[in-house]
Amino acid sequence: MAGLLKIDNLAKKFGGLTAVSNVSMHLNQNELVALIGPNGAGKTTLFNLLTGVISASSGSIVLDGRNGAVTLNGKKASQIAQMGLARTFQNIRLFKEMTVVENVMVAMTDRFNENFFSSIFRTPAFYKKEQMMKDEALKLLTIFNLEKQAETKAKNLPYGIQRRLEIVRTLATNPQILFLDEPAAGMNPEETADLTRLIIKVQKMFQITILLIEHDMSLVMNVAERIYVLDHGSLLAEGTPAEIQDNDQVIKAYLGEEV
Repeated sequence: MAGLLKIDNLAKKFGGLTAVSNVSMHLNQNELVALIGPNGAGKTTLFNLLTGVISASSGSIVLDGRNGAVTLNGKKASQIAQMGLARTFQNIRLFKEMTVVENVMVAMTDRFNENFFSSIFRTPAFYKKEQMMKDEALKLLTIFNLEKQAETKAKNLPYGIQRRLEIVRTLATNPQILFLDEPAAGMNPEETADLTRLIIKVQKMFQITILLIEHDMSLVMNVAERIYVLDHGSLLAEGTPAEIQDNDQVIKAYLGEEV
């Protein structure tokens, strides 16, 4: 496996508070990695740094992907998304009044180079491109057993299905790396089991790199090849699921007591 994303000494300070402190980590191609840690450890802040939602105070982020090595520092979130880094959020961010298929089509706009002129004047080229987008969106929905809900408004879907749609929508952008921010949050055990199978299916079928933030340890241990552990903004440990389970420092960080 070749290195795809390299993070060196990444830090973020908010005034006098250090939210992320000199974190170094890497993601390989076609690898499924988890990022775990107690509440307030800095996991979501790190995601926001990697996806351009906020800028780093120091350190570097380098993507060695389709277009060669590119430094992501200073890039806008939209630019980083166009480079193939896609993410979900803790709070579902679907277009609730749009249908399922429309939500997926929106994510394809950049890929299909939607033209302003043809969009305004509804030229034949616009309708042709729109049909191509819809056909591809339906293919994606079929892979994830959502084709029957294609014309259903997103707001009318059960919670677990909304989560599934959110992941499908990120895949519609053709990402190199998929960042999943607590996808099992608010799910019941049956929905979590379905999500576990979905994440494994996505990684294998699309051969993409996945970085997952998750509090559900059963999900993490079932899907992750490697695990990074953050505590108080600093990297506490890295290893396989088995190594992390037996790491005294990790146990102490979660339990708050000496082992």
